[in-house]
Amino acid sequence: MGDSRAERALRSLEGVGYWAAVAPLLSRLPAAIGYRAACRRGDWLFRRQTAKRAELVRNLTLLGNGLGTGLGTGLGTGLGAAAAQQVARDWFRFASCEVLDVMRLRRGTRPLRRLVEIQGREHLAAALAGGKGAILCGAHFGSYNSSYSLLHASGFPITSIGRWQYKYTVGLSSAERRFWDLVYRRLRRYRQRPNIEPWPGRVEVAALAAAALRANEVVTIAIDAPPLDSDLARAVEVPFLGRRAKLLPGVVTLARLTGAPVLMCFQYRRADYRHQVLEISAPVPMDGDVTTAFGRCAAGVSAAVERAPAHWAYWTSTPDLRTLELRGPDPVPSPAGPSPRADEVMMRHRAADRVPTPG
Repeated sequence: MGDSRAERALRSLEGVGYWAAVAPLLSRLPAAIGYRAACRRGDWLFRRQTAKRAELVRNLTLLGNGLGTGLGTGLGTGLGAAAAQQVARDWFRFASCEVLDVMRLRRGTRPLRRLVEIQGREHLAAALAGGKGAILCGAHFGSYNSSYSLLHASGFPITSIGRWQYKYTVGLSSAERRFWDLVYRRLRRYRQRPNIEPWPGRVEVAALAAAALRANEVVTIAIDAPPLDSDLARAVEVPFLGRRAKLLPGVVTLARLTGAPVLMCFQYRRADYRHQVLEISAPVPMDGDVTTAFGRCAAGVSAAVERAPAHWAYWTSTPDLRTLELRGPDPVPSPAGPSPRADEVMMRHRAADRVPTPG
């Protein structure tokens, strides 16, 4: 399939139509029917989005050779072509299912809560009992945005560090930005405070996060975002997916500044695609130097990606993988991939969630 302007427009139109009309309808059907239909759309995108699929499979194959063992997909001994195709298909299915998760955030999130089992709630409650708030450390993994809203509706006051990417995506019209603003309201209504949006020079980010923690609230942060050029000097190198990646250790800085405990948080989709498990860990030790402490958090993210690789957003973004130093240059030029689909504008935040660290 080519990548003409007309084809890009059709992809965008299909994505907006799915978000605006199809997914809201599917979210009101019995969950088994709605998520099965979402998977069918994912299969259709898997077949049609040939450049995106090729990029995903290529990155899975290259990085699969460096991943650890213990993966049901066979990634541990090097990802073969068949396994890469299976993970890629699930990646597209999950992207479509995540839209339904957002659409089920209504009536106090009850339609989604019926499908999500929260494991480790006691760890988060115990952390808040200490009176210094809690930091949920995660990644751009699974239906992470919906899981944060779900936790808030379950009684934990949640504020996220991260940008609403539609505000900054190049090329979006004012009408498209208004559309995504309406979509995001489903998530924003289940948050304690507005997102703390980190940008270079925003020295108040850490202060805003600290204020939420002093109020004994929960702050979420995804640590797998590639550093911006202006932040590279602050990044540290840690083991990640069998290699070494450069990531920003702001979660450690924030934890040590406030005394708030850090807990890992990931949401996994079960084999039926509709039921999910949200896992919250016990506090991660923050002793040792910054790199050592942050390495424990990075190891948690790495283990989650190894366990369920189709949940991770960055497989389809080779530039981001290169910024993380997980991918080197291709021996031959790669074909240019299509512009992000409309659902990716929503669900796949790039270089978005991080806390600035001291220079």
